[in-house]
Amino acid sequence: MIGVSGAIGVIGAGVTGSRVVEHLVATSSIPILLHDQDLYGAQRLAAVHRSHNVAISVVDFETVTSASVVVLACGSPHAPLAKKILARGASMVSLSDDVSDVMNLLKMHDEVMAKNKTLVVGAAASPGMTGLLLSNLQTNFDEIDEAHVALHGTGGPNCAVQHHRALAGQSIGWHDGEWLRRPGGSGRELCWFPEPVGAYDCYRAEMADPVLLKKAQPQLQRITARVSANRRDRFTARLPMLVPPHSEGGMGALRIEVRGFRNGSRIVEIAGVAERVAQIAGVVGATTAQFVHRGKITSTGTCVLGQDSLPNAEILREVLTGGIRLHQFVGT
Repeated sequence: MIGVSGAIGVIGAGVTGSRVVEHLVATSSIPILLHDQDLYGAQRLAAVHRSHNVAISVVDFETVTSASVVVLACGSPHAPLAKKILARGASMVSLSDDVSDVMNLLKMHDEVMAKNKTLVVGAAASPGMTGLLLSNLQTNFDEIDEAHVALHGTGGPNCAVQHHRALAGQSIGWHDGEWLRRPGGSGRELCWFPEPVGAYDCYRAEMADPVLLKKAQPQLQRITARVSANRRDRFTARLPMLVPPHSEGGMGALRIEVRGFRNGSRIVEIAGVAERVAQIAGVVGATTAQFVHRGKITSTGTCVLGQDSLPNAEILREVLTGGIRLHQFVGT
C-alpha cells in the first residue's frame, strides 16, 4: 500500500470523478486513492489511468479518508459523507451543486475549523468556475454590486437529474438585501454563451451559485442564476424524467455577467467558458484539491472559490492551463 498521508482521495468514479482523476494524473505525480460504491467502475477507471508516474489505488471508504484531501465527486448529498471524512481528519473539496446540500456543508464551518481542516464547497463548474470568473472580473472594477450566472448543459447522469430537479424547484436570488424565491422555469432571458454554443433561452432554477457567490463577495446586492431549457424541459420538469439521462452531456457552457462601477461610470463585464460541463467541473475540482494538498489554500473551515482569502487568480491560471479556455465579451 502506498503512503496515504501524501495522497489525494477521490470519491466517485462516474463521469465527473473520471475527469478529476484524469486531470490529477495529467498534471502531477501525487498518489491517488479512488473509492466508489461501484467497485468494477472504480477498477476500470484506475486501470485506464494507471502509469509508472502516478500510483492509483482502488480502496475502501476507511482508506480513502486517510488521504490529505478528499475530492467528493459522487452524487449528492455530500454533507453526510463530509461529516464522516472530517471525523477521520481529512480536508475536503466538494463538487456538489445541490442547494440544500451546499447549505448543509456551509453549516459545518465551526466543526471543520475546530479540526483545523479545510472544506471547499461547490468547486465544480456552476458553482465553482463561476466564483473564479467573478474574482477575475472584479479586478476590472472599483466596486461590484451585481452578478448574474447562466449555465448550459449537464455533466453525467447525476448532473442531468439535478438539472431536471432545478427547473422544478424554487430559484434563489439575492435582491437588495433579501433572499427571493421564484418558481423554477420562469423569468426567460436570452443568454449568449461562448461559441460554439451560442444563444439559448435561460430560466430561473434552483441553483447554488447565488448562495456561494454571496458568501464569496458579501458586497453584492443582486445575484441571479439561470439554466438553459427548451419547452419540453420546462413542461416535464415536475414529472419523473421521461428519458434516461445520457452518460455524458454534449458541449456545455457557462457565463457570468458582473456589474459595478469604474471611475464613477456604470460598467458591465461578461466572461464565460465553453466545454463539456463535467470537464470543467473535473478540472476545477482537481486543481482546487491540488492547492489544498500543497498548502496553498490556508483558510480553515468552509470556504468557496471566489472569496478574497483564496488564491483565485492562481487557481484560475492553472485551470486555464488544464485546457479550459476563457472567453470574454468585448463590445458595447
